[in-house]
Amino acid sequence: MARNTIFNASDRAALKARLASLSAGATPAWGTMNCEQMLAHLSAGVRMALGDLPVRPKGPRFLSLAPVRHAIIHWMPFPKSAPTAPELLAPASGSHQQEVASLEALLERAGSNAEGLWAGAHPAFGPLTVHDWGVLVYKHVDHHLRQFRA
Repeated sequence: MARNTIFNASDRAALKARLASLSAGATPAWGTMNCEQMLAHLSAGVRMALGDLPVRPKGPRFLSLAPVRHAIIHWMPFPKSAPTAPELLAPASGSHQQEVASLEALLERAGSNAEGLWAGAHPAFGPLTVHDWGVLVYKHVDHHLRQFRA
């Protein structure tokens, strides 16, 4: 069964449509981030995946074991209010519209250029394949859009 991935243009378009449905005053169904903080967090996550934002290793080592990593990335849902790397908790630096535009541009940059752009290891899962990164980025954005009911 194929997984949604940032490398599929229609999957990216669906995420962008959901981003467009967010309002600046949207409240989360769980967690403490406001909408703009969540958008900045997602942008930081894509920048990490692209290798633009270095993130130190974090979390238990068993997460980097291939079967565990694969199950979490490809099959298990993201837990609500899971801890994140401090580097991904950047404050929002712009307006709601600026944060949405920034994330959309990063998603397009990442999703339309799979070869050669994905660098570095994930802080919890270690080295990932390009396919893993594509699924993980999609899944992370989807998770937080669900958090804000988009």
